[in-house]
Amino acid sequence: MQGVETTGWRTALAGSQMLFVAFGALVLMPLITGMDPSVALFTAGIGTLIFQFTTQRQVPVFLASSFAFIAPILYSNQTWGLPATLGGLLAAGIMYILLSLIVRLRGPGFIQHLLPPVVVGPVIMVIGLGLASVAVNMAMGKAGDGSVQLVEYSTAIIISMSALATTILVAVFAKGIFRLIPILAGVLVGYGLSWLLGVVDFSVVDQAEWMAVPGFVTPEFKLAAILFMIPVAIAPAIEHIGDVLAIGSVTGKDYIRKPGLQRTLLGDGLATSAAACLGGPPNTTYSEVTGAVMLTRNFNPNVMIWAAFFAIGLAFVDKFGAVLLSMPVPVMGGILCLLFGSIAVVGMNTLIRHQVDLSQARNLCIVSVTLVFGIGGLVIGNDSFSLQGISLCGVVAIILNLVLPKGTPAAANADHLGE
Repeated sequence: MQGVETTGWRTALAGSQMLFVAFGALVLMPLITGMDPSVALFTAGIGTLIFQFTTQRQVPVFLASSFAFIAPILYSNQTWGLPATLGGLLAAGIMYILLSLIVRLRGPGFIQHLLPPVVVGPVIMVIGLGLASVAVNMAMGKAGDGSVQLVEYSTAIIISMSALATTILVAVFAKGIFRLIPILAGVLVGYGLSWLLGVVDFSVVDQAEWMAVPGFVTPEFKLAAILFMIPVAIAPAIEHIGDVLAIGSVTGKDYIRKPGLQRTLLGDGLATSAAACLGGPPNTTYSEVTGAVMLTRNFNPNVMIWAAFFAIGLAFVDKFGAVLLSMPVPVMGGILCLLFGSIAVVGMNTLIRHQVDLSQARNLCIVSVTLVFGIGGLVIGNDSFSLQGISLCGVVAIILNLVLPKGTPAAANADHLGE
């Protein structure tokens, strides 16, 4: 009995460590998009429990806020409001569920056919590069759209560059478990410096209760917001497959076969839809946690269940949520300069790792058009319905990949296009 209890305590302690690793990215995403970080903690916990139940506790992963949805959420919030945005995110979760059904019927190869690296790579690059101006504006003390100066410029630069430098130094030079928490380290240094420079307003923290129910928000359904958000699910779905393969390589198990990609996609979709129903950001598997699993060699999925319970409990500590909400924008801006760039690099690496031949005219055209449409901000449609940003990029990349003939020996064509 003593041994069982000791094992239980060790599992719980390991769970708190996993939440610690995921924490920085988990709360940063809702802070950027104007969502409640306490709700994000709650929905990350609930989403992880749903995923573990759906996959029969076979895959040691933790689900939390997805950065792929930042740009679409920012635009959707400004255009239709948060409740309608949540309705779109609920539909994106249902898209995951439909993908899981297709995988069940057709096999995992169907996803690879529909979303090959030449489609996914540039779409992920757009997710990162399309947000570059938001990161820079926040680093300079402005609102994300640059409309308002929230913190004086010289003070903001000191804070943001300190947070960025800390994040880089920890990511490159730290050892062991600390190497997995560069975002959290950057947040702590940036927040501490903001406090020393008198930028932090603690009045909200003083007014907050110690314990309170998170500020849940229910979704509304607007067709334009739903149609805008559904294509955004493309890139995170591919990211999900990559993370499942990654955790499988760490544990030495084939999770694509058992419990099956259809179950992991279903778990992710149900988690994202559940989060949207409560006002939380969409969920995704966290590569930071995969790194922690690799480092600790603790492959027990029950660890993630403990992490989920800790996240749910922390969501009800209102003063903690108020501390997060008081974080000045330069702290987030500095870290995002690295984070959004790294998202773009993931897309670039997708093309490199799969040896996508950009001397072929079809590949060159797909990548080029996708990047320019996304970064340039092209809008197709009218006031009632429009496609733009990641949604437009995803649709255009898929259509070009399906329509353009494969195997064109087009090195000469590529050279001609470059002239």
